[in-house]
Amino acid sequence: MTSPRRSGRGWRDRQERDPYVQRARRDGWRSRAVYKLEQIDEKERLLRPDMTVVDLGAAPGSWSQYVTEKLKGRARIIAVDLLPMDSLPSVEFIQGDFTDDAVLEEIASCLGDDKAGLVLSDLAPNISGLKAVDQPRSMYLVELALELCGEVLKRRGDFVCKLFQGEGSEQLIMAVRSQFQRVKVMKPAASRAGSREVYLVARNYLL
Repeated sequence: MTSPRRSGRGWRDRQERDPYVQRARRDGWRSRAVYKLEQIDEKERLLRPDMTVVDLGAAPGSWSQYVTEKLKGRARIIAVDLLPMDSLPSVEFIQGDFTDDAVLEEIASCLGDDKAGLVLSDLAPNISGLKAVDQPRSMYLVELALELCGEVLKRRGDFVCKLFQGEGSEQLIMAVRSQFQRVKVMKPAASRAGSREVYLVARNYLL
């Protein structure tokens, strides 16, 4: 069995060799994840000036950073994460668990009478390495993000969510299809080839 120390070093070595990590550093983005959203947005044209965006699992902030730079600051972004995040223009950051009542109330307070035109979720569970544990956890996060859409997303709004393919994922995709006019399953080039990670891109919220 590989020791935790060697495993950690191997992960760092892969990170250092990763072309998207190198490119993100060169281009001034906070993480390589920005290219996943960029590649989705290039195909789907999700962003419109003066829209309101809720960004779940936001830290370190590359998705919020992409939205504000792409729209030249003409966006209102409410970013939420358990971890701290350095400030960004046009971004109101809430640190906490978005499933906690106090955090939900803070999101609602930030929105006021407004509703979001786009909910983004790059949430992922802490990985244990045990598929039987990690898969249900990841499904639960998608379910919670979808529930939040019912609270904050305007009619005909859009939803982009990370999903790990595996047990339960097809049923979850069907649940999303029942609430949106069009749903695509996309694997951006920036997602690692060996990963089960895909993104649901759900357009035109119906509820």
